[in-house]
Amino acid sequence: MKEKPAVEVRLDKWLWAARFYKTRALAREMIEGGKVHYNGQRSKPSKIVELNATLTLRQGNDERTVIVKAITEQRRPASEAALLYEETAESVEKREKMALARKLNALTMPHPDPTPGQKRAPRPVTI
Repeated sequence: MKEKPAVEVRLDKWLWAARFYKTRALAREMIEGGKVHYNGQRSKPSKIVELNATLTLRQGNDERTVIVKAITEQRRPASEAALLYEETAESVEKREKMALARKLNALTMPHPDPTPGQKRAPRPVTI
């Protein structure tokens, strides 16, 4: 028979406590929107988080893959929240590559000249 964990925490509450999202409501929206996968599957906000579970999170342009290392339902300081999970090496490498690609892409984009303000507008020629 399976051992019951000491603390049972919902997925949305764990994501909030681990500081991936600012509010539980936002965490719930992301889970329901398919931005969070639990062990490779779409999940519901009420899913009970287990140790060593794999979570894949999309946050803006970034995608993170993390492994649950500890479970808590209390939101703690960021230094303590970082101990709740471990990001995989592949995930870190992929995020760094994507960040570099975005920076290089921004350099190649044309930057149009700024439109002149009222003080810099050409003045009519008076004769």
